[in-house]
Formats: sequence, C-alpha cells, structure tokens
Amino acid sequence: MTSTQLGLFTGLALGFAAAFGGFGVFLVVLILGALGLLAGRVLDGKLDLSQLSGRDKG
Repeated sequence: MTSTQLGLFTGLALGFAAAFGGFGVFLVVLILGALGLLAGRVLDGKLDLSQLSGRDKG
C-alpha cells in the first residue's frame, strides 16, 4: 500500500469517525479524504509544494 492510498483511507476513516449522518457529514468526509490524499501524494513525492513557499532551491 502506497502512502497515497494510506493517506486517503486515513482521511476517510477520520471523516466517518468525526460525524455520521446528513449532508454535513458528507462534506466532512469529502474534505478529510481530500486532505489525506494530498498528504499521501506529498509523502510519495508525487506532489511538490516547494513552489508555494516562494523560495528557490538554487
């Protein structure tokens, strides 16, 4: 299992654990799942956030 998959499943699990029922819960699960996916992509090295900091590496 890659870090991306692990991050996605962790975000989804936290979303389900945070609240259960209704449209508000759907949004919570969606947001936490997306955050978990982004964290996993960063850990896998498939998403580079260094450009957001405004600092050059050279």
